[in-house]
Amino acid sequence: MAVPFSDEASLRWSLIGFEFLIGIALVYNSKNQPFPRPSARFGWLVILLTSLVLIGQAAPKPMTVFAHFVMLSGVGGFGLVAGVYQLAQTQRDVLVAPYAGLMFCVGVVGLMVQTWEDLSTLEQWAAFLTIVVLGGGETWLIFRGLLIGKLPQAWSQAGMIALLQGRLTGRNGAIECFEKGWDADEEHLNPMAYVALHRIHLFLGQNDEANLWRENLDREGGEAAVAYEYIRAIHDALSDLDAQAAERLPRLEEEE
Repeated sequence: MAVPFSDEASLRWSLIGFEFLIGIALVYNSKNQPFPRPSARFGWLVILLTSLVLIGQAAPKPMTVFAHFVMLSGVGGFGLVAGVYQLAQTQRDVLVAPYAGLMFCVGVVGLMVQTWEDLSTLEQWAAFLTIVVLGGGETWLIFRGLLIGKLPQAWSQAGMIALLQGRLTGRNGAIECFEKGWDADEEHLNPMAYVALHRIHLFLGQNDEANLWRENLDREGGEAAVAYEYIRAIHDALSDLDAQAAERLPRLEEEE
């Protein structure tokens, strides 16, 4: 027997509001990442599914609370697996995992509450321990993803893509991406970002800014700390944009 709710209709609308909130938050915050597609796509998926559920509320038999919890568990579980992969392996997204984990937790806990009276004492204890584990895991995902989540490698990759596309300035341009493409824990990324910023500012004729990044680069070991192929790729990309402006760049010595 399911646990009775004082007002099931109100709970259904609360869940719909919760789902819309998750979807909107993912789409909105995705713009603050170097690669916004994973979180934006998942956010639009959640919004689409929730919109279908909202339309279904006008039907004679709208989606039940139990079905809502099943949907949250399924969609949240899918997003959780994909988000953890992005968070731990590709390091290109820190939003999907915590938001999807929140959906998964609400769905699973809701299903447990719905069927609580039908569980034996042992099953209730197992369910309680599961809730504790889920709460701990979600707390870690929020802390790891939303609070301290950094994507220095992804920002560096996005900077190179922006450079190849000719987007040097502006939001998510090469300069902004490379300025975020360093990290105290991944020191090998620092000189790569610094040399890119030095070359871009020289290319734009901004010598004062270029000198500042050159000083940072020298503190990290100079150009010797950066692969020759990486510097050559930066020079080639800038030369393709404007061969005349690229003459401001220092001459590269061929690698022996």
